[in-house]
Amino acid sequence: MKTSRAKNHPALLARLKDPAVKRVKVAITDLDGILRGKYLHKNKFLAAAEKGFGFCNVVFGWDSSDACYDNSQYTGWHTGYPDAQARIDLSTYRQVPWDDNVPFFLGDFESGSGDALEVCPRQLLKKVIAQCHKAGCEPSAGMEYEWFNFKETPQSVFDKNYSHLQPLSPGMFGYSILRSSLNQPFFKALMEELPAFGVPLEGLHTETGPGVFEAAILYSDALEAGDRGVLFKTAAKEIGYRFGILPTFIAKWNTALPGCGGHAHQSLWNTKGDKNLFHDEKAPHHMSALFKSFLAGQLKCLPEILPFFAPNVNSYKRLVDGYWAPTKPLWGVDNRTVAFRVIPGGPKSTRLETRVGGSDTNAYLVLAACFASGLYGIQKNLALKEAPVEGSGYQSPVARLPRNLAEATQKMTESKIARELFGEAFVDHFVRTRQWEWRQFQDTVTDWELKRYFEII
Repeated sequence: MKTSRAKNHPALLARLKDPAVKRVKVAITDLDGILRGKYLHKNKFLAAAEKGFGFCNVVFGWDSSDACYDNSQYTGWHTGYPDAQARIDLSTYRQVPWDDNVPFFLGDFESGSGDALEVCPRQLLKKVIAQCHKAGCEPSAGMEYEWFNFKETPQSVFDKNYSHLQPLSPGMFGYSILRSSLNQPFFKALMEELPAFGVPLEGLHTETGPGVFEAAILYSDALEAGDRGVLFKTAAKEIGYRFGILPTFIAKWNTALPGCGGHAHQSLWNTKGDKNLFHDEKAPHHMSALFKSFLAGQLKCLPEILPFFAPNVNSYKRLVDGYWAPTKPLWGVDNRTVAFRVIPGGPKSTRLETRVGGSDTNAYLVLAACFASGLYGIQKNLALKEAPVEGSGYQSPVARLPRNLAEATQKMTESKIARELFGEAFVDHFVRTRQWEWRQFQDTVTDWELKRYFEII
């Protein structure tokens, strides 16, 4: 369903001129989905709201640990890391309930000519949404995240060298009323403060695994869904800090436990927002012809754009058979063992759940990948030739998805489809960052190697 993002900007800016407002918080999202931001003095913000402001472009030139890429063409030591032009999106206005209701805004990056900066993830999603609008449809989405919670702090996990950590609760206890009661203050804060921050939840419950929660974020237009996705992860951490709880969205932290997903629910609507174009009451599974082509596009493209859904070395430790994560490009009806779960609801709820993404993903890139590949299927009039999987998708003879980040990145590097969907500039920069990520892993001696080889070899 279409959700309006319109705001009364003059009235909003007038309200921010109130003497009681002293500071404003602004943020952008880097390639890894990490919020990078700052506080601005009110006067500085008001000027920036009109003209934009400079933000060091190193945010697209370093990794999640602030180590600078040595293979980036967009920026690096060879460019001197100048400022890029950041443009505040006033329609993203929120207040942060746990930070004295400080006003908060998201922004995008622009090039020197005022066009969208091609390596900016939020701009990429906006580009894909514009393509959907050109095709006469409005994309709608809702993100869903699973994540682990620990009775730790950033300092304690560092001091423990990220080992011997204490989960928030013991044992495997999905959908547990007891565990939510045990951690009731944290549950209550998430349920009440996230909606006050403009990230409304449809549901929150424990998942199987020690200290694992799952939250379903209320659906909206696709850009708002992306905003809510990236804001949710940071907000959950900030709220957790207050209770001595450290949430983590790593895809998989323990070999013996299931990983955590970041699933995307999607549908396409007419431009008025009153008709779900995926729904056909008379068709099998209520799937319209457009829905079938949309799904066929995702099935075809997924193996070549997998790094959007599995962007890190650790992402692929989650994609193993029998651990609630898909390993093959398959679809099924209400089937949680496949990459694409068709949910044949009513006129408002018929939708597609793309389940391959982990909790470690960038919501903007996940949604850009979903809608771009789905639109590809519609525009190419692709037929849904594969029958829905019944039973376990793990038993299918279909070829497995790439097994690690190096394999997936190489496939994306060679992909013509990826460049058709996302443009040469973005794909070139993104695959370079994933190649860097793999190199950092390859050069690191791990605990596994020490335990396996130290004494015996």
